[in-house]
Amino acid sequence: MAPALTIPEPVHDELNVKPLDAPPVRPTAILHRTPWKPPVATSANGLYVTLEDGRTVLDAVGGAAVACIGNGHPKVTKALKEQVDKISYVYNMQLSNEPAEALAKFLIESGKGAFELVGFVSGGSEAMEGAIKLAQQYFYETKQPNRKNFIGRQLSFHGNTVTTLSLGHHPTRRAPYAAILNTERFHHVSPAYAKRFQKPDETEEQYVERLRQELEDKFLELGPDTVVAFAAETVVGATTGVVPAPKGYFKAMKSVCDKYGALFILDEVMSGMGRMGTLHGWESFGDGVAPDIQAVAKGLGGGYASIGAVLMSKRVADGLRDNSGFWKHGHTYQANPLACATSLAVQKVIIEENLLENCRVQGDYLSKLLCERLQSPNAPAAPFIFDIRGGGGFWGIEFDFTGPEAARIDLRGQQFAILVQARALEKGLIVMGLTGGANVDGTRGDHCIISPAYNVTKEQVETIVNIFVESVEKILREYAI
Repeated sequence: MAPALTIPEPVHDELNVKPLDAPPVRPTAILHRTPWKPPVATSANGLYVTLEDGRTVLDAVGGAAVACIGNGHPKVTKALKEQVDKISYVYNMQLSNEPAEALAKFLIESGKGAFELVGFVSGGSEAMEGAIKLAQQYFYETKQPNRKNFIGRQLSFHGNTVTTLSLGHHPTRRAPYAAILNTERFHHVSPAYAKRFQKPDETEEQYVERLRQELEDKFLELGPDTVVAFAAETVVGATTGVVPAPKGYFKAMKSVCDKYGALFILDEVMSGMGRMGTLHGWESFGDGVAPDIQAVAKGLGGGYASIGAVLMSKRVADGLRDNSGFWKHGHTYQANPLACATSLAVQKVIIEENLLENCRVQGDYLSKLLCERLQSPNAPAAPFIFDIRGGGGFWGIEFDFTGPEAARIDLRGQQFAILVQARALEKGLIVMGLTGGANVDGTRGDHCIISPAYNVTKEQVETIVNIFVESVEKILREYAI
């Protein structure tokens, strides 16, 4: 068995890096997630956001791969207003509601037989928390009390609750809470990150087989009848920056789960609901292998509502229905009528406007332009571009400053991706910059994510690439020695 990846303490934490000097701003009463006060947005329309200082910027990342149809779509705002006039809230332990029933029906039908029931939650972290609890409840209901171990992957992220941080393996986000994480029941195997970890003499098939064997070895080490589930992001999002698995990987991982009776969980909070150009990421980037349990969130409500969902297969649904008959996971705003009505409207817009097709077409164009402008032999940034990868409306650009060319760049202790994010915003573009603190050893893996709305136009794609490349090149010039 290949040794599991060991990740030392990160050298840099994105939360401790101020991107660029900025003018003083008004005090804020919000405990922000950055050491600086973010600009205040005052209005938005489509992919454009107007800031307090009067500037209008182009949102090329949808917040965090959330705003899948942009802001202010008239059909969605109409649905929300109409629902407010009908009913704004009922408690789902007492009453169901029409929008929730309709959205659940849509999601079940979208799986083409993969799913049997849906549970609604309030966001991505809760969706994965709910998936973990659902998996454990399934074995409780089916009288398999020995099953109490979960297997996740290193360099993964599944949410910011204590349990989801335990399942994931994001060093900088886990660090403040290390003392309360559950390390007895949550275990990890290597990531499916071929660009970094596939051996030079390995074929793709051999790499997948090595990872499959590692997972099976972990099952055997823990005791095959003690494993509840293996969980993975279909396409890894923030930690490593849009990393799809090699072909055949998910088929191999599910075969291990099936062999030993464990559940196969896919986290599509970031990569699902159309982000990869198909409604479910596993349809295009997961070998077509449907999970036993799936979490979705961001693209479900598209930023118009706080919502997530847990989708379950007939196997899991029957396990609950044949025993207690209900899901023992409750929160106040589950199946909220406003959230469900809004989310259903978002999904109807995606279908009616053929946005998945546009997502694929414009995603291919975005990739083509990024590769031409950043990786061509004469491109100033080429020596520092480690990889450009993704699909549909989800793309990652990973930088690397460990090669010989890096000697002529002195970042003065700052993180390149954070600097690029800040410079792009100054130029009128929102992208997401994430640091190497979650990747490998804290010195490599800075990356930016670009994930525009599915209705992005060709002209907007060109603007995104122009500003992004200009920002990358400007930072390289500013920090050259």
